[in-house]
Amino acid sequence: MAAHIAKLLDGEIISADSRQVYKFMDIGTGKDLDDFTIDDKKIPYHLINICEPGEEYNIYRYQKDFLEVYKDIISRNKQPILCGGSGLYVESVLKNYKLMNVPINEQLRNNLEEKTDEELAIVLQSYTTPHNTTDLMYRKRLIRAIEIADYQSKSNIDEQLPELDHIIFGIRFERDMLKKRITERLRARFDEGMIDEAKNLLDMGISKDKLIYYGLEYKFLAEYLDGQYNYNDMYQKLNSAIHRFSKRQMTWFRRMEKNGFDINWIEGKLSLEDKIKFGMNLLK
Repeated sequence: MAAHIAKLLDGEIISADSRQVYKFMDIGTGKDLDDFTIDDKKIPYHLINICEPGEEYNIYRYQKDFLEVYKDIISRNKQPILCGGSGLYVESVLKNYKLMNVPINEQLRNNLEEKTDEELAIVLQSYTTPHNTTDLMYRKRLIRAIEIADYQSKSNIDEQLPELDHIIFGIRFERDMLKKRITERLRARFDEGMIDEAKNLLDMGISKDKLIYYGLEYKFLAEYLDGQYNYNDMYQKLNSAIHRFSKRQMTWFRRMEKNGFDINWIEGKLSLEDKIKFGMNLLK
């Protein structure tokens, strides 16, 4: 839908996905790059395939990259269209989160390593309500989130994002239909070679721990390839994890609405043509 709207508005897509920034991580992150070609016209997109696998991309880098791309698109009199992905990344630019480059604090990390995951969660929540619930699921992300919160509590803003005049669309399915679509899509991604993609990343020298850091698909695929699960167990665990993640995404967007964001929900059962008409009518 974003690509079709971009075509109609002479626009360009800015991805708001926290994992599609990585090269060679295509199936597992659901890039669907073919969607950016409509009637032989390629819709320009940004912030996809900008990092090497193994890097640890973060919200600070995203805000910096977004600001650079946004200014460039505006300077060429094109329409920026933010699409994705991570609710945190979307909200970070719409809500004008303060930009900070947070360095590694080895002393703090060493102190935190002695704590249990439950104790780490309590420490993080003493600073702030976590922006992303996945921070509470993976130990490395949990420690990094505390490191960022600690730095923010003691530091000044680096740079300010502009106030963005925006309109938000969301596509919403009935829960049973959404569950069916998630499972069907997961099967299709396995058929497309998602296991081989994870193998290739390991062959490139990306460690198992690094794949686990990227979460969801790569976490369970890394553990499966390491022999921790058989295929059926891995598939069922991953399928369940994606369903849980989907529910957390909707919780995130409902919280955004409670905090004053107006999300124009479009029924998923509508045809693509009707979705586009709905969106364009609101933009008039």
